[in-house]
Amino acid sequence: MAGSPSLNVVGSPTLIIGSTGFIGRFVTEASLDYGRPTYVLVRGRAESETSSFQTRADAIRSFQDKGAIIVQGSINDMEMMEKVLKEHKIEVVISAVGGGSILGQLVLRFLPSEFGHDIVRADPVEPAWPYHDNTHPSDVLPPMDHFQIYGDGNVKAYFVAGTDIGKFTMKCVDDDRTLNKTVHFRPPSNLLSINELASLWEEKIGRKLPRVTITEDELLALAEEMRIPRSIVAALTRDIFIKGCQVNYSLDKLEDIEITSLYPDDPFITIDECYNEFAKKIADFPLNIIHR
Repeated sequence: MAGSPSLNVVGSPTLIIGSTGFIGRFVTEASLDYGRPTYVLVRGRAESETSSFQTRADAIRSFQDKGAIIVQGSINDMEMMEKVLKEHKIEVVISAVGGGSILGQLVLRFLPSEFGHDIVRADPVEPAWPYHDNTHPSDVLPPMDHFQIYGDGNVKAYFVAGTDIGKFTMKCVDDDRTLNKTVHFRPPSNLLSINELASLWEEKIGRKLPRVTITEDELLALAEEMRIPRSIVAALTRDIFIKGCQVNYSLDKLEDIEITSLYPDDPFITIDECYNEFAKKIADFPLNIIHR
């Protein structure tokens, strides 16, 4: 993905929850790039011999090097949270862990994220592009041996680069037009089906790849296994690429607003641009390493 945007705007003190997660790290980077006083909530010490905890510890150190202030604690400890918000005069809280929170009553702006799903309109089965070994799909190179096509492969979805999620989230923080609104990220340039993604990738690598169909019944069977995170991924994949949960509704509620209508002159990183970067990466690795 492209690097963080260059931003030079100082704003209100901001607390970010879930800063070491996939979405959270991009939001945190953007907040720091904006020059905002940025606090990150960390649950205890980020110390462990496991790779996932080491990655989180590295992320926290990186944030600190850029000026972030670490706050130890839990979002479930409301007494502690209220003390932290008052002590540091924090006016904005951004949660990258999803869901509502009483924190919205304690600050001027509370921004929860639902990771691309409108939880009111979406309807995934229990448990509600795969996370293999804690790896986010956007961190995995596109396939070089075959494509997995969900259903007929023609259901479209929106794709947004992590840096764009961070950049536009921070724009929304100080934009009064987003008050009490649900901001949807639906850039028309990045509305594609799995078949379209496959064809675009084939153009980049200069050859055709076999396509293996994964049916709705197969995804349901995987979801019913209750193996985390595999079953969660199967449930969400079915909801997005079979049921079309990202495209089967209109933004017709008073609280709905689409991000490109707010910032029409600010471009999104396109899938084509991302694939160009992926194509450069695979040139640096032997095919037997990137096959999966």
